[in-house]
Amino acid sequence: MRKIGPKHSTQEMYVRKMIFSMGYRFRLHRKDLPGKPDIVFPKYRKVIFVHGCFWHGHKNCKRATLPVTNRTFWKKKISKNIVRDKQNYVQLKKVGWKYLIIWQCEIKKEKELSLTKKIDIFLT
Repeated sequence: MRKIGPKHSTQEMYVRKMIFSMGYRFRLHRKDLPGKPDIVFPKYRKVIFVHGCFWHGHKNCKRATLPVTNRTFWKKKISKNIVRDKQNYVQLKKVGWKYLIIWQCEIKKEKELSLTKKIDIFLT
């Protein structure tokens, strides 16, 4: 688990390539915005977070089940992540930015059309 980095995950790279092929241009991981969003569209004042289901506690997702061992540690860790994420979303709204969350489980080849449509609707 310690080898999993916060930036440039496989899912994030997939979404970035998809958005680029749609004709949108973006910036990455702006440190001056709350939560350091994965994909930033300064022109539109919009950001996209690509969240892993496990790390960000995606509700009703099979990928978000807690490990059997050390359950209390993981429960505390994931709940802190959820609280921090919510605070970041509130701060983004306060400074006039809109956000979109793309969950790891949404990124599949067969769901690509719906994901493309979701992103396109968000950015227009």
